Amino acid sequence: MSIMLNKLSSLSSSVLKKAKPTVPNDKQYVVGLDIGTEFVKALVAEVNDDQLEIIGVGRAHQELSDMHAGAIADIGAVVANCDEALNQAEQQAGVSARTAVIGIAGELVKGTTITVRCTRKNASKPLDVEELEKIIGLVQQRAEKRAKQELAWELGGKEVEIRLVNSALVGIDIDGYKVTNPVGFPGKDVIVQLYTAFAPLVHIGALERTAQELDLDLLAVAAEPFAVARSVIGNDPNANMSAILMDVGGGTTDIAVINEGGVQGTKMFGIGGRAYTRTLERELGIDFRLAEELKLNLGTDRLPQNKQAAAEKILSKTLDVWTSGVELALGEFTKLDHLPNRVLLCGGGSSLSMLMDSLSKTQWYKELPFTRKPTVQHIKPEQVVGVVDKTGDVADHTFITSMGLLRVGLDTIQQDTKPANSVKEKIDRMLRV
Repeated sequence: MSIMLNKLSSLSSSVLKKAKPTVPNDKQYVVGLDIGTEFVKALVAEVNDDQLEIIGVGRAHQELSDMHAGAIADIGAVVANCDEALNQAEQQAGVSARTAVIGIAGELVKGTTITVRCTRKNASKPLDVEELEKIIGLVQQRAEKRAKQELAWELGGKEVEIRLVNSALVGIDIDGYKVTNPVGFPGKDVIVQLYTAFAPLVHIGALERTAQELDLDLLAVAAEPFAVARSVIGNDPNANMSAILMDVGGGTTDIAVINEGGVQGTKMFGIGGRAYTRTLERELGIDFRLAEELKLNLGTDRLPQNKQAAAEKILSKTLDVWTSGVELALGEFTKLDHLPNRVLLCGGGSSLSMLMDSLSKTQWYKELPFTRKPTVQHIKPEQVVGVVDKTGDVADHTFITSMGLLRVGLDTIQQDTKPANSVKEKIDRMLRV
């Protein structure tokens, strides 16, 4: 332990001693820091009215032992990798940004939409903001209790301390009528649908320690599938987008289901891009890095046809297991009459052509409540609402999670700096973590 603390202390000193560009007094900057299993990605963005403009991009490779199942396993090594990515982004941007949003992922991050019915004692009294705040607090308490029970069951009865990381209103009904602004309505039964994401305290603590070592002010910690969902929804109160979002990373696959503009829930399971690399490494008896290179060359002209066919045959079983994981995760959304027919993917793991072909061309969806065959495509950077790339380096779907974290940062800044005029804005502030 003392060796690790000394290592962290020396890392902290080296991080702080490095020359950083200065911060102009009249500008505000945000860092989106995606600490992935395979890569750390850092985006530096400038706040410009109602949007963020990316002016710096950085990326650093992670070693095999740095992360485990989407969570930090070696704080010292991850800090060093984050510092490398941040330095790249800040040098390109020409500024030092100290305000950051960091993503959290992993199988133990629990995101779900909970529905709670509250019976009011005085049905004729119009609902006010104070009463609504009490109702939302009650829903969050019940959601936390459910998340603790799920984790205890998965960990064989072991209780884990958890913390709320994200919360978003999905819908409110009063006496069977759906309302967008509940304040001022009388009624007896208030039904609130609230999305909440909880994460183990030990994982959040590792992220907070990482931010501290990097001398970053932590604006927010965001469940990564929630961040991806925020990236494509934006702030349009009339948004009715419905889609399944899949973020396939190196160690995990994170799934979010959006229905009519609201996040219905998020699911995660521990199979990502590295599982395919490990399969090639094991079956072919080759080094991990050679296996990774072989995987990345699948579907390109750089790989002879006979080698490509052999590699695809080896990977087919892993792909079947991954597809089964997707089916199981989507099968848990039992409160929806049907699943959205649009599937949007991001993350480096989704670059595997076999994976895209499986979702596009097979009948994996047949046992799930789809009304028709789903369409499958990658999320493009230009589809992210309120975040614009000025560097030309954010070119594909592998940066969407980082952009989603910036989107969460923009939401948080707007809530802090703008007056809450509408009831929706007041509710958003109630839900701030």
